[in-house]
Amino acid sequence: MELLRLGAVGEERPYVRATDGTVYDLSPLTADIDGAFLAADGIARTRAALDAGELTAASADGLRVGAPIAHPGAVVCIGMNYAAHAAESGSEPPKQPIVFFKHPNTVVGPYDEVLVPRGSAKTDWEVELAVVIGKTARYVETDEEALACVAGYAVSNDVSERAFQIEESGGQWSKGKCCETFNPLGPGLVPADEVDPQNLDLKSWVNGEIRQDSNTRDMVFSVAALIRDVSQYMVLSPGDILNTGTPQGVALSGRFPYLSPGDVMELEIQGLGKQKQALGKA
Repeated sequence: MELLRLGAVGEERPYVRATDGTVYDLSPLTADIDGAFLAADGIARTRAALDAGELTAASADGLRVGAPIAHPGAVVCIGMNYAAHAAESGSEPPKQPIVFFKHPNTVVGPYDEVLVPRGSAKTDWEVELAVVIGKTARYVETDEEALACVAGYAVSNDVSERAFQIEESGGQWSKGKCCETFNPLGPGLVPADEVDPQNLDLKSWVNGEIRQDSNTRDMVFSVAALIRDVSQYMVLSPGDILNTGTPQGVALSGRFPYLSPGDVMELEIQGLGKQKQALGKA
């Protein structure tokens, strides 16, 4: 099962794709897939409605795929959370999670155009496992409690402008992370109980050539460990997104050229689907 938001920008409606591939209209249960819906046992209610045959089949043909979560309150990100990526960045694996933020308005659909910022020469791709929070995480103490706060998982592209992030940062990363369209998300939100977050293959391609090919087993800090740590410093609320870091194979490594308008990115995570974005000019 995966939750979907389909429709034009600003006009997305909620849907669910069952395990047999049939898409159903979810509007009898909710006006949108957001934090309030997830906090009110939305995923369990969706599954129950599917099992009871209470939802109407719908056609998704020709509909734009939006980000699977509406209006995230926060996009919390983790830096250098894969050992091999830390090495290609010239750093030792961190002793504790490196936390930064993206503006929530960076979140766009998985096939939407990504805009190369004005003055950019170092726009980069980053395939990441996104965690969508479904239950308030505050001073979480155990892995079990941490994972109970997860509604589901999605594919995320933490697009970055490395000169803005590092050379013009003023000491923090936000300038290189918050440019418009810099967080394609989706295509769907897969419920947490259907995913093993620590054994997922992640891949990315640029213009059809493989760039990243790794597995979440290489994470320095697991999903549960990240939620435990972050919850000691901030409250994670339903609908918030936690980007868990990217594996090796980005342009920052020096092995590949940075992105330019006209390039095409593709990103895939095992069991969560595949994204594809063309790059345009801001």
